[in-house]
Amino acid sequence: MSTTSANASPSLSEFSLIDRFFARATRQGEHVTLGIGDDCALLRAPAGEQLAISSDMLVEGRHFFADVDPHSLGHKTLAVNLSDLAAMGARPLGFTLALALPESDPAWLGPFAQGLAEMADRYACPLVGGDTTKGPRNLCVTVFGSVPGAQALRRDAARPGDDIWISGTLGDARLALGALRGEWALAAPDLVLAKRAMDLPEPQVALGLALRGVARAALDISDGLIGDLGHILERSAMSAQINVDALPQSTLLAAQSPEIRRLCTLAGGDDYQLCFCADASQRGRIEAIGNELGIRVTRIGTIAIPDARRTMLHLHDNTGASVAADFKSFDHFQ
Repeated sequence: MSTTSANASPSLSEFSLIDRFFARATRQGEHVTLGIGDDCALLRAPAGEQLAISSDMLVEGRHFFADVDPHSLGHKTLAVNLSDLAAMGARPLGFTLALALPESDPAWLGPFAQGLAEMADRYACPLVGGDTTKGPRNLCVTVFGSVPGAQALRRDAARPGDDIWISGTLGDARLALGALRGEWALAAPDLVLAKRAMDLPEPQVALGLALRGVARAALDISDGLIGDLGHILERSAMSAQINVDALPQSTLLAAQSPEIRRLCTLAGGDDYQLCFCADASQRGRIEAIGNELGIRVTRIGTIAIPDARRTMLHLHDNTGASVAADFKSFDHFQ
């Protein structure tokens, strides 16, 4: 990590903070030529592959509650960035961490670093650099991966007739958030289950790799299906027909009212599942991939050419009746 900023506390220097709490996450992979300790890290992409790079920022009060469990936050800090690599079909190579903290509290840093290191170990994605400073709690990760250019799952690649698929289930994170905000009530055991989905998302890296050469377009669902799928439709100049009754949901969410279910599955966000498009001829292969990986994959709709009104997203139920959705996905400035 760089030496450009002061430590948050005179009792724990910047370098000792790094050495004490983040050394485990720096275990170098075969593609890291030079890691922490210089002005820049040096990464080597595998032959014939391109670098995939993404940054995400988690800000206290906007992306997580001040009293969040720090171990869970360490997990999520890296998980949400690995999810971007998964959506591109990229294999993780390494990441940097820019960390602003109001104080260098070992009781907070210890479990945070542990959660971060566990994710780094699990996905062979070492910490290769970054920065620390004093300030409002802000966690910014830049993650690096690699993918053969011709197999990258780009947002602009959807084609008419493609199936639209979702991995896992949607909506539990939003269900937890709504309960914590007082929008609805959940029994204590149910809140624990829903909150786990919100605090400990699992990036679908293995699925993203398996979809190389199978899917065309993909992204991860971080801000809600309506908004996120809209990015594929806009970039691909396509529209979509979505069956809202086909949206995959947990048993917990299925027990809620229809209004809550639709809000959470369509506009909830924080799911970090993959939404991807593939030719209908790939259905059998995609189902086989799901079975091989033990991941639920659900076909929820179809890509189409936009109608005369240029309406991008058409929602309907199992009967074919149109469904109105008067809610929007998460917006960082709303």
